[in-house]
Amino acid sequence: KEYSKGDSRYAARDAGVVTIEGITAVFEGPTSLLAVYAIAKRKSYSDLLQISISLGQIYGTVAYYVMSFLQGDNFSCSKFYYYWYYVLANSFWLWIPTLIIIRSWKKICSAVASHPQAPTHKKNKTG
Repeated sequence: KEYSKGDSRYAARDAGVVTIEGITAVFEGPTSLLAVYAIAKRKSYSDLLQISISLGQIYGTVAYYVMSFLQGDNFSCSKFYYYWYYVLANSFWLWIPTLIIIRSWKKICSAVASHPQAPTHKKNKTG
């Protein structure tokens, strides 16, 4: 109820917002739990999960902003709530996943770079 002061589409159960939130809950929620497990157990796939979840979160946030823009972007009860909830609070869903992607990308690249190259096979000159 409080958040709907910044975006009334939540109170109105807007189909686009419900869809984005549903996808987030159904797919990203369980995958996030798996990522927590992978991080805690230092599994090799933890960075891949973090990148996947973060990309999904960025995609959902961008879609959320674009839908609002296309619908006129006037879903807030005041400028304060617009900037406090809609702009500031939602910005975290963009910059935190971006930082996670950068960190995980660097870790993956570093691991690949430090891994010895497989020997190349040369063709036999006689055959």
